[in-house]
Amino acid sequence: MKVKRIIALALALVMCFAFAACNNNEDPQTDDPGATNAEEGQTEANLSFANEGTLMIGGIGPLTGDNAQYGNAVKLGAELAVAEINAAGGINGYEVEFRMEDDIGQDEKAVTAYNNLKDWGMQMLMGTVTSTPCKAVSTETEADNMFLLTPSGSSVDCIEPDTAFRVCFSDPNQGLGAADYISANSLATKIGIIYNSSDTYSTGIKDKFVEEAPAKGLEIVGEEAFTNDSATDFNAQLTNLRDAGAELLFLPIYYTPASLIMTQAKAMGYTPLYFGSDGMDGILGMENIDTELVEGVMYLTPFIESSTDEATVKFVESFKAAYPDQTQYMNQFAADAYDAMFIIKAAAEKAGVTADMEVAAIGDAMKVAMTEITIDGVTGTGITWDASGEPTKQPRVAKIVGGEITAA
Repeated sequence: MKVKRIIALALALVMCFAFAACNNNEDPQTDDPGATNAEEGQTEANLSFANEGTLMIGGIGPLTGDNAQYGNAVKLGAELAVAEINAAGGINGYEVEFRMEDDIGQDEKAVTAYNNLKDWGMQMLMGTVTSTPCKAVSTETEADNMFLLTPSGSSVDCIEPDTAFRVCFSDPNQGLGAADYISANSLATKIGIIYNSSDTYSTGIKDKFVEEAPAKGLEIVGEEAFTNDSATDFNAQLTNLRDAGAELLFLPIYYTPASLIMTQAKAMGYTPLYFGSDGMDGILGMENIDTELVEGVMYLTPFIESSTDEATVKFVESFKAAYPDQTQYMNQFAADAYDAMFIIKAAAEKAGVTADMEVAAIGDAMKVAMTEITIDGVTGTGITWDASGEPTKQPRVAKIVGGEITAA
């Protein structure tokens, strides 16, 4: 084992020199966004681990494709946490190794990624990032009794297995939270909805919003659907909602189609208010985004960069120091993943997880420990879980003002 450790240390040193020669301004969607300052200093920390062996944690998410803003943010947030965990001696004295695979936001690719990570030696999964792939992968983890903690998969059926938990709030909670906020702040009474009928994330939020709207005094004047195959032209939907008198458009969708909707609405002279779900986070990080186009957009989020609480301030400072050229990824998805790694650490230490445990045994231990811990993180304080896997936390509302994300 000692010879293995020396070889691993030598390889780590070689990798550090290789990273130093890289240009940090390279596109993180085509190059490894984890080859950054967050990994510096881990080699020295490795010398202080109390136990031989490594805990292998995998991640799955879209590192390329339309939703790459989410996956790269999760990857960087997770790697930042792992660097800090390893610098402090790891988990139960074991070094943590993290590897993330690209699923392009597709369920088939996510299952392939899961199998690749199993071949690598994954013992626990921090993922997947988006809901539909997470549902597909959770079926696989259930068969293996693999512990799964998704940072941002919010669909209810993402965490059906006993060993599956989530960091973010669920789709129904987002639908309820959006209806509550719009009503309580009198943003509008006539609401139009554009949603992705082929996406469980989008339909789950939409259904709960529609259910809650009447009791909140909100009139739904139109529900307009699109699918993944038709997410380019929204003129018909926008025309229908404009003619129906929609003062506010509720968009429980991801940022890429949302940006197209706003662009096409502006072109036709339609200027409603926009309120989105957490999938809207990342829109400011899009290449060449028109900040005037998204001025005043509001969306649900567990993380607002300008917050002054201690956990947020520390995370923001650490992220900027580690990734000075990739701050476009400092969003709620990075914060969810950062918290996810420390949640795994807390539960694994509560459960007494060791590096030589079988995957199924870790799953059994972790599902109990998750219901016994309380976490104060970047995305919430006093967070607990019950056996359903749902966290006790509530969304906040962000608003884009002057090209910056502020608390609404």
